[in-house]
Amino acid sequence: MLRRARGAYAQVHGQAAPFYGLAAALAVSVPLLAGALTGHAAQGSMIALGAYLVALRAPEGPYGARARDLTVGVLIVAVGSGVGGLLSGHLWPAVIVVPPLVALGVAVPRIGSTAGLAVLLSAVRPPSADVVAIGLLELVGGLLTAALLLAPWPARRLRPLREALSESADAVAEALDAVAQDVGAHDAGPLDAVELTNPDLLAVTRIPDWEAKRRAASESLTAARATYGLYRSGRAGNEPTRPERVIDALGRVLHETVTLQAVLEAAKNYPPDREWQMETQTAISALAARLRLLAGAVATAGQAPLGREESAAVRRMVRSAEQIRRAGLAGDEDLVAVALIGQVRRSVDRIAGEVASTRRLVAGGLRIGFAAPRMPGTLDPVPAWDRVRRAVRTRSPTFRQVARVYVTAVVSMALAAAIGISHGHWLTITAMLSLRATYGETVDRLVQRVGGTAAGAAVAAVILTLAPGQNTVAVIAFCFAGAGFAMRSVNFAYWALFGTPLAMMLLDFSTPADWRTAGERIGLTLAGSLMAYLAVRLLWPAGHLERMPGQLERLLRTHAGLVRTAADVLAGERTRLPHDTIVTAERAAEEVAETRTRLGHERVPDLDLNDRLRRAVAAAHRARDHLVAVAKLSRERAVDTGPIPEILDRLADQLEEAAGLLEEPGERDPDAGAPVEELGEELAELDSYLSTLTRRRRAEIKEGVGTDELTPLRHALLQVSGTRYTIGELRRDVNQVIASSLEAAGPRP
Repeated sequence: MLRRARGAYAQVHGQAAPFYGLAAALAVSVPLLAGALTGHAAQGSMIALGAYLVALRAPEGPYGARARDLTVGVLIVAVGSGVGGLLSGHLWPAVIVVPPLVALGVAVPRIGSTAGLAVLLSAVRPPSADVVAIGLLELVGGLLTAALLLAPWPARRLRPLREALSESADAVAEALDAVAQDVGAHDAGPLDAVELTNPDLLAVTRIPDWEAKRRAASESLTAARATYGLYRSGRAGNEPTRPERVIDALGRVLHETVTLQAVLEAAKNYPPDREWQMETQTAISALAARLRLLAGAVATAGQAPLGREESAAVRRMVRSAEQIRRAGLAGDEDLVAVALIGQVRRSVDRIAGEVASTRRLVAGGLRIGFAAPRMPGTLDPVPAWDRVRRAVRTRSPTFRQVARVYVTAVVSMALAAAIGISHGHWLTITAMLSLRATYGETVDRLVQRVGGTAAGAAVAAVILTLAPGQNTVAVIAFCFAGAGFAMRSVNFAYWALFGTPLAMMLLDFSTPADWRTAGERIGLTLAGSLMAYLAVRLLWPAGHLERMPGQLERLLRTHAGLVRTAADVLAGERTRLPHDTIVTAERAAEEVAETRTRLGHERVPDLDLNDRLRRAVAAAHRARDHLVAVAKLSRERAVDTGPIPEILDRLADQLEEAAGLLEEPGERDPDAGAPVEELGEELAELDSYLSTLTRRRRAEIKEGVGTDELTPLRHALLQVSGTRYTIGELRRDVNQVIASSLEAAGPRP
């Protein structure tokens, strides 16, 4: 438990948000100070409470999306405060009304905890005849928060998009650097066996993990597309905007980098005799550096330099590859090695071309037009109702969490009403806001809340005892709000530390709290934490384990479809891998990875199961990379690629057969669908075909065919030589996906 507590307090979830803290502090403290100076402290505290509730939403993303989110929050606070005003002084009706709102916030992220908190905190106020006035006052506070948070909109409208594009360019550059540093690298096994804790030593002794960098780049591009999608942009017809074209160009660079990495791995097995590694490594590093320059130029809106359009390092690499090609034509180099270096050169050229194209887009300025607000895609409630019915029928993890939170809120509110606990709302707030989807997340949140609340309540009691004046309290509230909201994204413990005194000042502004109130706050926080802990232990398991076989089945089927599509590309039936097919397979893998993370937060996690899921997801990521590379290598011209399409079809068959095993009810035998050595003959045939192509190409050159003439034999040799190694790696990774998936879904003790 001590180790978990240390880990909970050491967690860093994000960076500090000083502007967010300043805006929230002004929205909360100015009404308090104005109410104190004008003799309307109660009205000032109501406005401040509305500002506080809206500020809790912490909107992110483009300012248009923030405006929509804040608008929803303001309306929820206004209506919720009115409903809470009607419930004021009526404890048992509040027990009936508040828990469903709390549960609804869990089910609908757009609502969040705002509705439940707005009703609950208004219901605990003294009864008032003017309920509409209370709603209007809190509406004013919410509008004040929204106005302050959106104030930089005209000057910083494109900043979220620029940051997303800059981070994507940096992430793709990191992937390129990982490829560059792996060129000609020595075996990293001995260094990996040495345990290092100094981050500076780690940076210079460890080769960057290509798979991790590639996934980070892919996730960054996905985030950039999502950020761009939040902008309501006006454009003529279907012509893409400059940001869209930048994102697409970076995506092509990443896919070409995947191809380059695969060809370089193959070149390690068939290296030419002449030096090529240094020039190749320098060229790739130079392209990564140019991408970083573009990232800086995007982030600074053109303030940073773009760099030159041409790269001397790429030209030197091209000359080196040309020398190797000529040596191969003269019979001084193995033609397979020559073909692989030729593929490396083509990939580097294409990456350089995409980087140059991106540079021209950035130099022209990243602009995006305005458009009229758009209505939601559908107003038909039937699809949402179908999703609800499916969640209830399948008892999904979200439905279980909603039910768990609802029961916890009902019990806590009923207990407070039955016993007549003073300040009983703290019990409900702690219980409903601390209960997370998994045991580990809940315990971490409880540890952070208990420690932060105890310290914050003590600090509040001291301050309010020494300086009970309302003007002073308003100033102190400004300090706590600024620190709490600014540090909230870093660690929840900071929010509990600074947010506890702030909440106590807001709810008891007219009658400042004392030591007894602080003690009650701490005691009720402990009681609410105990209720949340019991709820996560006793109420319904999260259900992730039950859904895992279905997710693994989708993983296998989507990757089988991707493999079969790649076979169609090599057979000439398709021109490229559809982006949607790649994304579908990637999302299936991400679902399994998310389930693995959730299972890792269980009270006693199954380490063997987590390791099997980790291997399955990692192998699936590598398999998609291999398929992207295979499809890219076959784009030159339709040629006879030998048995490669048949090999891919056989791999797809194995994936589908394994998915069928996961569909069967009852106990599963992990060895029943384990891959066997059925593709050995096909791979041997591929090796023989590659040798045949090499002999025929040499005979073609001897017969007088021009060395620079683009013949079908030359194209076939280029494609098959670059694909052979990747096919072997793909086969191993497909076998790993199948074996790990069946083991993970098999019977466990």
